[in-house]
Amino acid sequence: MTDSPTSLGSPDSPTRVLVLNSGSSSLKYQLLDMADASRLAVGLVERIGEADPRLVHTPRSGGKRERTGGFADHAAALAAVSEELAADGLGLDSPALAAFGHRVVHGGSRFGEPVVVDDGVEAEIERLVPLAPLHNPANLTGIRTARELRPDLPQVAVFDTAFHRTMPEYAARYAIDVATADEHLIRRYGFHGTSHAYVSRKCAALLGKDPADVNVIVLHLGNGASASAVAGGRCVDTSMGMTPLEGLVMGTRSGDIDPAVPLHLQRAAGMSVDETDELLNKRSGLTGLCGDNDMREILRRSDAGDQRARLAFDVYIHRLKKYIGAYAAVLGRVDAVAFTAGVGENAAAVREAAVAGLEPLGLSVDPERNTVRSDEPRIISQDGARVVVAVVPTDEELEIAQQTFALVGTENVRKNEIRTPLS
Repeated sequence: MTDSPTSLGSPDSPTRVLVLNSGSSSLKYQLLDMADASRLAVGLVERIGEADPRLVHTPRSGGKRERTGGFADHAAALAAVSEELAADGLGLDSPALAAFGHRVVHGGSRFGEPVVVDDGVEAEIERLVPLAPLHNPANLTGIRTARELRPDLPQVAVFDTAFHRTMPEYAARYAIDVATADEHLIRRYGFHGTSHAYVSRKCAALLGKDPADVNVIVLHLGNGASASAVAGGRCVDTSMGMTPLEGLVMGTRSGDIDPAVPLHLQRAAGMSVDETDELLNKRSGLTGLCGDNDMREILRRSDAGDQRARLAFDVYIHRLKKYIGAYAAVLGRVDAVAFTAGVGENAAAVREAAVAGLEPLGLSVDPERNTVRSDEPRIISQDGARVVVAVVPTDEELEIAQQTFALVGTENVRKNEIRTPLS
């Protein structure tokens, strides 16, 4: 089944972008048409190279399809994705496809914007593996697989860290020996950048203003959680640091902690570096405090009188309030606070508790507006509030697709004028 002459993304104007998010044993994908920002298909391949791998594919026309087996590696997984898309008339050999957009977690200090991947970019992403050992290798696998499949198409890397590159040096630096920090690339990079970029821009639109005229605190609250202070469309501070471990309390990550704690555990408890790493990244946060990382379950348990769940919630909210207050001080003037991601978009109790007591900062929520469920951006503070409190659903895949298409563009594709910062 092939594209019809009248379909969006015709050979004369390729407008489709395939967004890939490659994990160590998974491949998430979305095919979007940038002519109208519509989703043509979404899917997931999981347990790649493991027992019982599975592909779940859903085209825009509906009718979810599943297939299992035969996904020994990412190349096989992407080949299967290509087959599923072709069955819907959306094959990866289509001239309507303009580019692949790849999520890459760590771009270090080199990449402050999306780039078209060449051998030099690949090498630089690989050089940054020590800063993101769980993510960059998997992201590279997806890039290399796609380059082999469609070597004629631009492969664009969009970095989680890029949006935070505008942080001033005094916000990005840790107060340790400069020579040691520079030698080992130790500084604050920040993550969830595509979400913070998208949400801060959408929040400005919700206020009817240009992003350059808005100061917003973005709270990305999912299993991973981060906050950012965005002044006039530019990030000036963010809660995650050299890794995604710093900052807010998360589902399984500790967030901020005295740096002497890992040293104490290694000396007093005989824990290895790897054991300490696992503790702070996988057995801490909400899970470490109460055994659950699902905020819905924590709220249910807390309402039923479970003291461990209540403590976990209180610790979570306390840290969140500290960052809201800190970023209000950093920004000086706050126009809006935007909640996003799974918890931020759906947990009214978290939003209410996070701003409770912050009325002197101009923050409060309207109880009725706060409980409304919607997939649309919405204001949950009262009319006339000094600081708008909003819920802005994030869309990282759309942001990656938009950044990818803005870089390659139809005209640049035709003229072969795409450049990379390493070329």
